Amino acid sequence: MNDLVRQHTALSETDLEWLHLLVSEWQLLSDLSFADLVLWVPTLDGTRYVSVAQMRPNTGPTSYQDDMVGHLVPRGRRPLLDAALDEGRIVREGDPEWREEVPVRVESIPVRREGRVLGVIARNTNLLTVRTPSRLELTYLQSASDLAQMIAAGSFPFPGQQVDMDASPRAGDGLMRLDADGVVTYASPNALSAYHRLGLAADLVGQHLGTTTSELAPTRGPVDEAIVKLASGWAPRETEVEGNGGVIQLRAIPLKPKGVRIGSLVLCRDVTELRRRERELITKDATIREIHHRVKNNLQTVAALLRLQARRMDSEGGREALNEAVRRVGSIAIVHETLSQNLDERVEFDEIADRVIAMVAEISPGKVECRRTGRFGILDAEVATPLSMVLTEILQNALEHAFTQGEGGRVEVSATRTGSGRADGRLLITVLDDGCGLPEGFDPQRAGNLGLQIVRTLVEGELGGTFDMLRAEPRGTKVVLDIPASPQK
Repeated sequence: MNDLVRQHTALSETDLEWLHLLVSEWQLLSDLSFADLVLWVPTLDGTRYVSVAQMRPNTGPTSYQDDMVGHLVPRGRRPLLDAALDEGRIVREGDPEWREEVPVRVESIPVRREGRVLGVIARNTNLLTVRTPSRLELTYLQSASDLAQMIAAGSFPFPGQQVDMDASPRAGDGLMRLDADGVVTYASPNALSAYHRLGLAADLVGQHLGTTTSELAPTRGPVDEAIVKLASGWAPRETEVEGNGGVIQLRAIPLKPKGVRIGSLVLCRDVTELRRRERELITKDATIREIHHRVKNNLQTVAALLRLQARRMDSEGGREALNEAVRRVGSIAIVHETLSQNLDERVEFDEIADRVIAMVAEISPGKVECRRTGRFGILDAEVATPLSMVLTEILQNALEHAFTQGEGGRVEVSATRTGSGRADGRLLITVLDDGCGLPEGFDPQRAGNLGLQIVRTLVEGELGGTFDMLRAEPRGTKVVLDIPASPQK
């Protein structure tokens, strides 16, 4: 719609926002009218109309099999559009049109904002299935007529009240029509069922909806008064009411077809099961985060025990082996700590990489500079956990073997993400040091070092990637990892 309005019309950005607000609301008008809606806006030169939006009803058959958005028609071809635009009134004159052997009643509703007519809504009703209307259908049609008059007067939609079309109640979910005093004059079967879910034993017709709703809700005091006002339809508002184990969502729409409030529409929807599932999901999320937190605590306890044991070792080799184990456990604990703070099983790995680098750098404090360039991005826990261990082993190996005792140097970790957001995206990681380099004849795929065995197993077996170690120029070692950015099924 933005492109069509800006390309073909003279409407301002504020006018365009008004049209967006209208389109966010007009599913209700379409359903209440049992009709298709097409929004026509005059072009910049005033000689044609361009259709910028279209809506089909959920309550009846469509009048248009094709998409009308983007169509241009010359002024004069559709007299009802001309009359509604020029005279600023709803035009219903004329015989039904025949479209593919289907009779269609056409009406035109001017769209007014601050005294100016911006465009015209063509309301097209398929008359093929017309029958004697029921009480529900008569209420729908009367409500649609009131809303149409409000659109023509510029009092609907309500400024600042844009609704979420997917979350708000719709006409088919449950509809109540109230008089000016807030008394129910009609309640659809779905609306009555929703209130029965709250514990209502009587009929809704003849009841003051605000008072009845507040009595069914378990709260008392100031909230009670707010519920009374909203359910009475005094202002365009949405709320939820919970009682007797049920939850219903309410949306009030004041009706002022001639500038004076004659009553209101209240749409309602039974969301009891939806809210129950949401609460279950919240509980499960909290449980998962608590599990990650406890795993992190347990791993830190294991690391502390290993560290304590290392201090009691007489053998230098044994002490160093336990310290390596401490760092391996610590790298996994960092991932679980991050997962315990998230709502999903995904983590921002850059933070984890920085913490792993800082932890491993303690091997040679102040002598070797370790830093990261590039971004790992967000990774699934299935990738983040083994990758943190792999990074720990590679950095540990570089700091222990690339530099002689007391020698300074630099280790740089770089990450490049390709195909971000796609299932086939990959992560290229390079760890480069300027140390002594690899010994002659060294084969990283066959080396028996435990750390390299762990790297090979995790990279090739669990992550489904590749691992290689190369001589760097002019000196040093370059480790290259190429892994999928998403878990491998």
